[in-house]
Amino acid sequence: MVTGSRVVTPRGIGQAVITIAGGVIQHVEPGGEAPSGAERIDAGEAVVIPGVVDVHVHVNEPGRTEWEGFGPATRAAAAGGITTIVDMPLNSIPVTTTVSALRAKERAAADLAVVDYGFWGGVVPGNLDDLALLAAAGVLGFKCFLVPSGIPEFEHVTEAELAPAMRVLAQLGLPLLVHAELPEPIERATRLAAHLDPRSYGTYLASRPAEAELAAIDLMLQLSAETGCAVHIVHVSSADALVPLAAARRAGVAVTWETCPHYLTFAAEEIPDRATAFKCAPPIRERENRERLATALTAGLIDLVSSDHSPSPPSLKRLDEGDFHQAWGGISSLQLLLPATWTVARKHGGTLVDLARWLSESPAALAGIGRRKGRIAPGYDADLVIFDPDASFVVEQNKLHHRHRLTPYLDMTLRGVVRQTLLRGRPVYRNGEVASRPSGQQLSREVG
Repeated sequence: MVTGSRVVTPRGIGQAVITIAGGVIQHVEPGGEAPSGAERIDAGEAVVIPGVVDVHVHVNEPGRTEWEGFGPATRAAAAGGITTIVDMPLNSIPVTTTVSALRAKERAAADLAVVDYGFWGGVVPGNLDDLALLAAAGVLGFKCFLVPSGIPEFEHVTEAELAPAMRVLAQLGLPLLVHAELPEPIERATRLAAHLDPRSYGTYLASRPAEAELAAIDLMLQLSAETGCAVHIVHVSSADALVPLAAARRAGVAVTWETCPHYLTFAAEEIPDRATAFKCAPPIRERENRERLATALTAGLIDLVSSDHSPSPPSLKRLDEGDFHQAWGGISSLQLLLPATWTVARKHGGTLVDLARWLSESPAALAGIGRRKGRIAPGYDADLVIFDPDASFVVEQNKLHHRHRLTPYLDMTLRGVVRQTLLRGRPVYRNGEVASRPSGQQLSREVG
């Protein structure tokens, strides 16, 4: 059992005793006393929150395992209070667009994952007939790009290809996650910025305007309304997008959306030239935009926060040249999702109950595992994090577990320290040490 004076449950925060059997929460007794002699973990004055569910992780294994892998990625997850990850269908070879590719992913993860995991399938040109097969084989939903993804194996889709795919997904009852940028505004902006210094972050920012994101979101809202397919917009970077998204939801469109900690933490004006560790797509935008996103998050206008952990070898970041156009676009942050989000939230009036909703309950619901993951309640997996929200730490390379420890968060002070992470009641991380024996399991979408 786990006891604590500040346990975050769907009813709020308070003293509670959490009784666990077979890896599942049996009882949550508010203000209860632990039986004498019972095996227990006492959180003391730390907070007990539900295990974090990160639905936006690029593990890259197999095929690009030199970028990242299930071993280091899930060790980083455990150290960051994350008990479930959902792997994106691209950057690995093969990409997860067929059942055979899914099986290759499953083989790669087996016996390596320290935390639980699931898989998104991919929607690409030509795989319409694979979608139902992938659904039957166990993917939790699907992901597509509306703009080139950066790798040739995972092509982006056009409106003509999206509509029939979305009709299939509507029949299957599975969501479509969308990288929402359209290529035409980016191509125009890139031509206009061609004479500017590629080592300047301002040049990169100018080449990926908010217009591309807003136009893509408008398209997806239209297609969702027409097809009935539930759509989830990943990594919203522009605060202007929140207005049409909220309006569409009020009109009955099945749409959800997320942002990422880097859009809430960093600002374009603060990114030095040549600092390609900050490159991602969509880009980190201006300070005013960052503040609007953070305010919207704590006001309940953003559904969830995910890491978009997208690592690569440092050589692909072109650190020596500092060329933003040539550098790989992705930020390594899996281990830092929880503290980075809390650091922003507490500055803007966010609560620990909000934190549990953004990082646990809402992402679990998106992935179709919300009756098993994401809450501290009877019948749920005993995935728990003992978290000190008042402590702080400096991000150091030697404390990170990602395969490559290049991240724009290096040397930053973040608030919130993970003391222990429990997966189905068993510690997978405790005071700096990750469990040596992997115990992660593959998750299936709940039926009914």
